[in-house]
Amino acid sequence: MSGATSSSATVRGLIRDVGGRYSTEMGIDVTAGDAQVERWFVAATLFGTRIAARVAQRAYAELYGAGINRITDAASRAWSDLVALLDAGGYGRYDYRTATRLQDLARVVLERYGGEVAQIGRRYVTPDALVAALDALPGWGPVTIRLFLRELRGVWPGAALPLDPRALEAARRLGLVGDAHFEGDALGRITDIARRAGCDERDLEAALVRVSLGRRPTR
Repeated sequence: MSGATSSSATVRGLIRDVGGRYSTEMGIDVTAGDAQVERWFVAATLFGTRIAARVAQRAYAELYGAGINRITDAASRAWSDLVALLDAGGYGRYDYRTATRLQDLARVVLERYGGEVAQIGRRYVTPDALVAALDALPGWGPVTIRLFLRELRGVWPGAALPLDPRALEAARRLGLVGDAHFEGDALGRITDIARRAGCDERDLEAALVRVSLGRRPTR
């Protein structure tokens, strides 16, 4: 097996074993329009807390099943109803705080962006401006922003962030890139590796971040 073939097999196996984009796992296709990006915004908000990904996914499923398809839907729900939905998804440790955050976000998105998350992506088309706008949202910080934008590469112009350093370190540990090579264009190298394997580069970056967080490929 050639080096390129071996690398492609490693990439496909990695994504299969540890998972790729969270949005895809949750049935959200951010390339399919603004409504799907709205869903991902709600989900990313839940991932921003120090809680297991599976719990965030379950909590999102409860919110979505109750008709909260976009963040502004939280504005019309009683705070206690949001708490109950989060509890049903196993989000009990952060239920009160997160219910408040959801309603605060709904208010800010209504006031600043006319209730449309997509307006953020249209208004701020450079990475620095977009990151600053998201960082100004209630409860959003670097972890949530990086997760949210990683899966919006190619969808929002400003979502062109550098490769997550955790992904680069995992790629080096797995032998996908050399120790010192491609430092300046790490994202380009990861993109090339992913496409040679017939995969989406966002899935590969997400998988590599998962490895850095402790997920182990099964081999």
